Amino acid sequence: MALASCNQRPDSGPVVASAIGMPPRAADPSRKALDTPARLLMDATAEGLVRFDAAGQIEPGLAERWIVIDDGMSYIFRLRTAQWTDGSPVSADQVVALLRRQLRAGSRNPLAPFLTAVDEIVVMTPQVIEVRLRRPRPDLLKLFAQPELALWRPRSGGAGPLRIVHATASPLLRPAIDPGRADPDDQRRTAPEDEVRLIGERAARAIVRFAAHESDLVSGGTFRDWPLVASAGVAPANVRIDPAAGLFGLAIERRVGFLADAANRAALAGAIDRTALTGAVMAGWEGADRILPDQLDSAAPPAVPGWSLLTPEQRRDALRARVAAAGAPVTLTIALPPGPGATLVYGQVAATLVTAGIAPRRVAADAAADLRLVDLVAPYDSARWYLAQACRPCSTEAATAIEAARDAPTLAERSRLIAAADVALTSDAAFIPLARPLRWSLVALRLRQWQANPRAWHPLNRLRDDTK
Repeated sequence: MALASCNQRPDSGPVVASAIGMPPRAADPSRKALDTPARLLMDATAEGLVRFDAAGQIEPGLAERWIVIDDGMSYIFRLRTAQWTDGSPVSADQVVALLRRQLRAGSRNPLAPFLTAVDEIVVMTPQVIEVRLRRPRPDLLKLFAQPELALWRPRSGGAGPLRIVHATASPLLRPAIDPGRADPDDQRRTAPEDEVRLIGERAARAIVRFAAHESDLVSGGTFRDWPLVASAGVAPANVRIDPAAGLFGLAIERRVGFLADAANRAALAGAIDRTALTGAVMAGWEGADRILPDQLDSAAPPAVPGWSLLTPEQRRDALRARVAAAGAPVTLTIALPPGPGATLVYGQVAATLVTAGIAPRRVAADAAADLRLVDLVAPYDSARWYLAQACRPCSTEAATAIEAARDAPTLAERSRLIAAADVALTSDAAFIPLARPLRWSLVALRLRQWQANPRAWHPLNRLRDDTK
């Protein structure tokens, strides 16, 4: 019966995609943070040099091919023949200017701090640009594939692979004409099945729309709204979970009072029952007790906190003893986003604190707080990204090692410094890992190209089968 219910959508007409967030609008990432609908719109209409395919792997974007030379210190990109939305040709000079703007000092682009290895971006010929590095970065392409580095001009728009044909609050997107192909007239004759309508809305509305068979996709789901899926009657075959890699935990933002002592912070981290916390939100959600999910590009396996060797009872006793030794009432504020999943997470953390004699208080996600929930998918596979995100703040030793790893002249030295920073950050108990990020989508069976992947990223031009 469940399979039958998820097959009721006809394999015809435009794909209707709901993304959790605000109605989508194109915006300059150097000036404004992008939510899921805006990122999807940017990725669809303004690709970067490279982009992610359905499996989260690198595929050509504005660059039709590239080479890496000088021991990884230079990336040379050959641009394809392309047009901006207004029909004007894309030039190498324009591409270089746009990339420089995203990486300039003062940019609000969230990827800019992780691209400091870029020394110069220069035009070599009208079709070729070069990105020169100060230090080798084997993960550069994964950063360039992010929607925040899509190439978009305020008046000219982007260069596809889709273009907006109806600029409403829920824009209709259609495949862009490729000037490199010999049949531009044929490209103008598209079928409705080639089109995508993108809707930005609250999770509850998106889930109801999907359950009513009025949409084909819900994208951008997180732990916050997962409990709504279970009550919506969506067929299990339509529910997809990404093996997302990233950080989910509590950053210790105010190191004062009880949290000024690293031993207190470690006791708090150890006392939280991760199995109960993740199970309260979703059965099978994977917990985490360390910052790094794998060794990645570190010279050593992930550092393990000392409390992980204790039994759950010993961990709870340790926190109670630290609170009793504080000699004064302990109150901690916890900043969390709204949503039923966030309420369940708060309930589990608060139960730990209350049992230990700590008074918890929940505050808004953007309010000043002692503990703040961090829920991020990693844009690329470097241990340094995890450590830099977890240092909010951290000890001088850990911060110095993280910065030194960024500036390391060789990959071997970078790996060594990353391992040292991991040990220092774990000893400092600056971050409380809780789980892997939870990312979910609702997917109609007609979207045969959709694939779960560690980036939790699903381009709008990679949903339906190419053969359709």
